[in-house]
Parts: sequence; structure tokens; C-alpha cells
Amino acid sequence: MSGSKKHIRTQSAWAFDTATTTVAASQMRNALNNLADTVENPDEQSRFENEMDSFFALFRRYLTDKAAGTTLDWEKIKSPTPSEVVEYTKLEDADKDATNLSKLAVLKLNGGLGTSMGCVGPKSVIEVRDGNTFLDLSVRQIEHLNRNYDADVPLLLMNSFNTDNDTAKIIKKYQGHRIRIKTFNQSRFPRIYRDSLLPVPTSYDDEVESWYPPGHGDLFESLVQSGELDSLLAQGREILFVSNGDNLGATVDVKILNHMIETGAEYIMELTDKTRADVKGGTLINYEGQVRLLEIAQVPKEHVEEFKSIKKFKYFNTNNLWINLRAIKNLVEQNAIEAEIIPNQKTVNVGSSEVNVLQLETAVGAAIRHFNGAHGVVVPRSRFLPVKTCSDLLLVKSDLFYLEHGALKLDPTRDGFSNPLIKLGSHFKKVSGFQSRIPHMPKILELDHLTITGNVNLGRGVTLKGTVIIVCNDGQRIDVPNGSILENVVVTGNLTILEH
Repeated sequence: MSGSKKHIRTQSAWAFDTATTTVAASQMRNALNNLADTVENPDEQSRFENEMDSFFALFRRYLTDKAAGTTLDWEKIKSPTPSEVVEYTKLEDADKDATNLSKLAVLKLNGGLGTSMGCVGPKSVIEVRDGNTFLDLSVRQIEHLNRNYDADVPLLLMNSFNTDNDTAKIIKKYQGHRIRIKTFNQSRFPRIYRDSLLPVPTSYDDEVESWYPPGHGDLFESLVQSGELDSLLAQGREILFVSNGDNLGATVDVKILNHMIETGAEYIMELTDKTRADVKGGTLINYEGQVRLLEIAQVPKEHVEEFKSIKKFKYFNTNNLWINLRAIKNLVEQNAIEAEIIPNQKTVNVGSSEVNVLQLETAVGAAIRHFNGAHGVVVPRSRFLPVKTCSDLLLVKSDLFYLEHGALKLDPTRDGFSNPLIKLGSHFKKVSGFQSRIPHMPKILELDHLTITGNVNLGRGVTLKGTVIIVCNDGQRIDVPNGSILENVVVTGNLTILEH
């Protein structure tokens, strides 16, 4: 073959991949059967075997996709049609018509740990505002909804094996509240070695490090397996509003609920305008006449910058989703949901050495293409307030927002402006570091951009306006004194102002 000729996969390369796939699949099947043999309790064993069957289906699909290649054909990607993306402002006002609440259940994805923010235990118990945790706020929102409309909307929490025990203890405190809380667990899948593609655990009760929760795409299967889906249908519930446990803007919106019931859509994804901070978020596209979610991982390398552009893809997925329960049941029973697989590379300690492992995950948003009448609704930015880092935590704790019945409301003076861009350095990565350096929230109503790096401490009653950049070099310290007003400034070097 001459060097200039485009490389085309030869028949022999394809055959080699197919043979490799077959061998890897049969080795995995044997390994999973051996794992199942280590379960002693018969009921537990049958549940575990079902779980491993689901994992094996995912693994086989991963091998097939890898052999075939999964990036989309860029030329076929089109912007969604007007009927596939609807503006929230065009939806009919709900007024007081909340009769459809009897058809609704709310689900919070509660599988994540607070480890990235230096916390132990479920992320949902990190304190966010006025002594309330994420979970407290979710409970208060739904309790207010039930009281206000004389409704009985239940709250479901999808836990992972990492968060289940702690959550069970925590929710006891809501027993006297006007809210029904149910929990169920998502699957526990084995991590696999990156080189041999075999499972890390050798027995059912191997340590936690050997297993992983397979992303929120596992929601559909787990909802059915746990019996919770049938239980909701039996109560006359038809629609599930799903959101991330750490998104403080994801409150029940009767306007979207009514729109979903009127249009008969089986799936609605809330989208919001992309800003510079969201360039990696998934977006809705039309692909071969079908609505799909396009994630950055599916974009061919040469088109990544185009994907990030705010002009071509204006909206991104907030992961606030409204899904028809009966449609979920039908699709799961037909094994029809094939969400794109996200291979997540990790390292774990096995014995005394670090090993590269893979965990195969799926995202709940990617399943949109399997549902009838699925479309996006472009919602105000206020419905997307996730807290992934301490920079986000500063935003939601600040005077930009006030708390009303468990929901964060934006101060009216900020209406129409995008939220300030906040970047805190590694000294603020953990909640403990954040709290010790910023014990009192600064006033940021007029802030556009804040960057703080290094050993910086803020006093009480500090006001930040415009663009504020504070950079402290290694070995130095900057103390911003009580009552300081910093507006459009860059502070560097060493600064300690003593009060008299």
C-alpha cells in the first residue's frame, strides 16, 4: 500500500477483531460464572446472577462497539428541528392547574460520594446553605409542593452501594414530614483490568475497590429490577422527573409536566444556554432523522473545537429529565435500551501495586433516542445549579441567591445576567480548606469573574465586584481584611493588614 492511500480496514483486520471479541467475551462469561459460584445465599445468588447478566450484555456491547468504532459521522449531524427543541417561554402557563401532580414521582440520583470535594459519605449530605444539605433541600421542596397543592408526590433516591447505608440512616429524620421517601440501589458491577479485560473481583464479597456503580444510565434497569417501577405504576404514577442530587435548580415545574402530558412525549430533556463554562456538556442533535444526545466522547478529534463552539451547539443537557414510566417498563422488558458506553479509566490498588482498570458506564440522557416524541425544552439557567466543586459551592452559598421553601432563587438584580465565573485554586479543592479560608461568604452581587489561587484567606464582610484576581505565590500568604471592597483588581504577592 502506498503511503498516501487512506487506510481502509482490511477483511483480515476485521476478522482479527471479531475473533478477539469472541475470545474476550467467552473468558468474561466464565469469570462471571465463577464469581456467581462464590455467593452462598440462594436468593442473593439469583439476584447477583441477574446483575452479572446485565453487566455481560454491557461488556459484549463494549467489545462490539470497539471493534466497529463508535464515533458518529460528522456530516450527518444536524441541528434539532423546531419541534425537537421547544422554548420554555412558549409553554402554556400552568396557573393553579396542578391536577397532573397525582401522576408524578421525583427521583434524585444519589449514588455519588463527596470524595472529589474531600468529604466522606454521600455527596447529598454536604451542607449547602443555612445548615441544610442537598437532601434536606430536596425534601423541603417536595414537602412544600405537597402542602401547597395538597398532593402526595413521592421522592425516590437511587443510591449506589457506596451511599446506601449512610442514606438509610439519614432519611430516618424525615419520618414526621409530609413526604414519602423510597430508596433503591443501582447495580454493582465488577471493574475490569484494562489489559486482560477480566474482572478485578475474584469473589462476591471482595472489597469495595473491585466494584463500581455503572453511571446513571443504569436507572432504567434498576428501577424495574427493584420493583419500584411497578409500585409507582400501581399508584397511578405515569411520569418520573429525574435530576442529579447536586443540582439545586431542579425543582418540580408544573408547566413542563403539563406540557409533557399534553404532547404525549415519552421523554423530555431540559436544555439550557451554553456559556463558556459548559463547553463540554452534551447537546441534542438530529442524527439520521432521530433526536440524540451528542457527548464530547463521541466527537471525532478534529471536530472537538466545533463541538465546544457556542454558535453551532447553543444548548446543553442539564440532566433534568422527564420520562414516561410505562415506556421505561416496555423498553427494559424488550432489552431495547442501548445507551452509548462511556469507558471510564481508573487506577486501583491491588495488593501493593497500582493497576489500570476500566469501568463501563452509561448515561441516562443517551437513552433519549429510544423514546417516542422525545424532545428538549430550553429552560432558564436558574434550573441548572450543580455543585461539583467548591467554586460552585461559593456561588450557591452567596448573596446571589436566597432560599425559599428549599429552592434557591436568584436575586432579582441579577436577572438576565449570567452567573459570575468563579475559579478557586487547589487550596480550596476540599470543603474543609474552603471553609477555613472563606469562613464568611463575600458579597458578590456585582461580581463577573473571580480567580483565587494560593494561600488566601478572606475576612468577614468582604465585597467583590467586576473582575477580581488574587494570586498568592508559594510560601506567601494573603489575608483580605474584614470589610474590604475589591473591584476590578489583581492582588499578588504578600499581604497581611492588621486591624487596630
